[in-house]
Amino acid sequence: MASLPVSPLAPSAFPELPALPGCRFAAVEANIRYKGRTDLLLGTFVAGTQVAGVLTRNQMPGAPIDWCRAQLPKGLARGLVVNAGNANVFTGAHGRTACEETAKAAAALLGCAPAEILLASTGVIGEPLAYERIVSGLPKAQAALSDDAWAGAARAIMTTDTFPKASTRTAKIGGVSATINGIAKGSGMIAPDMATMLAFVATDARIPAAVLQSLLSRSTQRSFNAITVDSDSSTSDTVLLFATGAGPAHVEITRAADPALRDFKSKLDEVLLDLALQVVRDGEGAQKLIKIDVTGAASARAAAAIGRTIADSPLVKTAIAGEDANWGRIVMAVGKSGQKADRDKLRVDIGGVAVARDGMRVEGYDEAPVAAHMKGKEIDIAVDVGIGRGKATIWTCDLTHGYIDINADYRS
Repeated sequence: MASLPVSPLAPSAFPELPALPGCRFAAVEANIRYKGRTDLLLGTFVAGTQVAGVLTRNQMPGAPIDWCRAQLPKGLARGLVVNAGNANVFTGAHGRTACEETAKAAAALLGCAPAEILLASTGVIGEPLAYERIVSGLPKAQAALSDDAWAGAARAIMTTDTFPKASTRTAKIGGVSATINGIAKGSGMIAPDMATMLAFVATDARIPAAVLQSLLSRSTQRSFNAITVDSDSSTSDTVLLFATGAGPAHVEITRAADPALRDFKSKLDEVLLDLALQVVRDGEGAQKLIKIDVTGAASARAAAAIGRTIADSPLVKTAIAGEDANWGRIVMAVGKSGQKADRDKLRVDIGGVAVARDGMRVEGYDEAPVAAHMKGKEIDIAVDVGIGRGKATIWTCDLTHGYIDINADYRS
């Protein structure tokens, strides 16, 4: 398909990610589906690197999901291979062979076991993956490995993305600095039930795999699991977190509750949320970023369900795309969520303006400031359903004709 204009919600520039000890990347052209662009990513990690992951719960997972699901319990990683253009989903025995041969070839180059190679694929579903092109491209990628290739890595994994996505933070572990770098891809088929479409995060801290897994599972709930573009959960959703242990020595970490990890947890949350919001900002055809705060629900889970129902409503999303302050659609979405809500206590605010209180439109309501807010690029909606103390925040984007154009043309 033709290249797409950069989303109007894109960050002004790609962030500067520092070199991360123990981690190198390379991106090359393997001509898997795209022509004239990189589409194969190789990442390498020093021996002893720990890894954790959260994978899609879609019941039609791709072969790379099955591969990672089998390897992650071992907790060790030496390599990462990612291709764009073909998702290696619904490809039967051929898909499994593609994973096995790719891992075997990468392991031979890196001098490790195939089980220490993690895999991910993104692109069209149902077409056999030409893994021979990946295998033949790996030596070229190995020769190009660099500790300053984060931008190229982020671009290589793009499909309908209009800009590469990355984030970085410096955290403290017991007073010692640790770097956290991450890249992601995602634009459509976004309603994660685990993480985003693809995200790869690395740190030079020394953290055991079991602790990494706890941190990652917790953090994805507040980031990637709190976004939606089109309510479709991908067959390939993967987020992997690598800890090389090659940075400055810090206190030994043995449990996720260690007070020394407090700042690291906070910075990891920031990186993952930053990446997740970049995915929403690049939602296919998106013109507006929408934040939905839900309070007063029976539980946090109920609040998230209400927020996601609002976020996934085509009527809400198209009203916002059309800059129509039709708050009645928000009320409708709350009611259809299946969660407890008190109609006569419902409160709705848009852009900080009180729209509804106690089950009615606010007396003397003036739509002008709300209409003005709807013309902006970032829309804030707050809803209190009057039941309990549960709260959650969900992010989404509007639904424009651009979404139809992109997806109707996806395979051409």
